[in-house]
Amino acid sequence: MLGLLSDSHGDLAAFDAAYELLRRKGARRFIFAGACYADLDSWLLLRQQRPRVRPFPEAALVREEAGQLLAPPHEPDEAPNLPDEEPARIRERFSRAPERDCPEYLDPAVPRKLVELVGDTLCCVVHEKNDLSRDDLENAAVFIHGNAPEPRAVQIGPRHFVTPGALSGASLRSCALLERVDGQLRFTAFALDGAPLGEPQWLALERRSKLSVRGR
Repeated sequence: MLGLLSDSHGDLAAFDAAYELLRRKGARRFIFAGACYADLDSWLLLRQQRPRVRPFPEAALVREEAGQLLAPPHEPDEAPNLPDEEPARIRERFSRAPERDCPEYLDPAVPRKLVELVGDTLCCVVHEKNDLSRDDLENAAVFIHGNAPEPRAVQIGPRHFVTPGALSGASLRSCALLERVDGQLRFTAFALDGAPLGEPQWLALERRSKLSVRGR
């Protein structure tokens, strides 16, 4: 099960809330699709100093004020017994893609695109969809990206573009899960208080023999 986060723009409290929510719901690997690329490092440093940044109870209020009550009032899941982990171990569970405004985007040692496996499906990860090449679009079926104000899964032909929405700068901050269920991929978006945003979406995938993604 893959947890999806993006576009935190320095909001480490939202980053922490999203991580704890997705971990509680079963995610053990995480994609951070950029903006700000260094937020992962800053969050891990803060977490090392303080196990929790702060809770995030205002998501329901924001949703109500915005007229976006997309789900019944949410009762938080009972948190499973998840021990705190060392930051180094948490870091091993994360993959991240750089955004164009960060120094790492110009670093040849940092790939602008990543490949992640969800079940037996290979997914291409990028912050900005315009960075996708023709080869990517021809060979891949699922693209995980950032730079979007709302969570969504959109199918264009045989391809699926999924985004968790934004952790900062959006009217309703969100994150998402991508998981393999009975041979299919299921995308579910959540507000940071844990309330689901709409119904889960199923990705109808065609079988592909390969996925070729260039690093730059």
